Amino acid sequence: MIDTIIFDAEGIVIDTETIWDKGQAIFLQRRGFVYDRERIKPLLTGRTLAEGVEVMKQAYRFDGDTEALARERADIVRELFMHETTFIDGFLPFFATVRGCYKTCIATSMDQDLLKLVDQHLNLSALFENRIYTLDKVGFRSKPNPDIFLYAAQQLESSPENCVVIEDAPHGIDAAKRAGMRCIAISTTYDPGKLQQADLIVNAYTEIDLAAVNRLTTAGAG
Repeated sequence: MIDTIIFDAEGIVIDTETIWDKGQAIFLQRRGFVYDRERIKPLLTGRTLAEGVEVMKQAYRFDGDTEALARERADIVRELFMHETTFIDGFLPFFATVRGCYKTCIATSMDQDLLKLVDQHLNLSALFENRIYTLDKVGFRSKPNPDIFLYAAQQLESSPENCVVIEDAPHGIDAAKRAGMRCIAISTTYDPGKLQQADLIVNAYTEIDLAAVNRLTTAGAG
């Protein structure tokens, strides 16, 4: 029986993907490159800022100190995060229906400084009663490694087989499956064709019902 719902943050709870796209475009434009979202976006999702820099350095073949470039990326998006982040459509009504029936938390690869800005703007800590887990708790082992989801389950005293992860990205789905958890994918960021490993794929929160969540306990792995 599913008793725990683990939410990714970006693209699932908070709508930041357009901000990241804008930030990546600015970052690459400064170096004379055009942001190829279709090619690069799947490689960046779920990565830390520094890991994302490494991805772009290899993809576009430019040099520079990774940590310095990661700080530059953070500076670019910081102003955007402070003023433009909102909740994903449908999240708040869905959360209102499940928070009293399931244990809930956020488990995210999001940069902590940026997460603090979003928290101040949207008050996520109060909403999730401080159950927000970040990569610093697992040695910064990012998705598709399962560590962040396993850590979240441990903190909630939940068994992996009783957890369902709600994700929007291939790396996150892979991490959930590696953790031995069920996964619902919402196509807020990627085309459903790239989310096929999930147990259930929906276009919006309104398509998820509690019966469907519980049926995942007996569904085959995706």
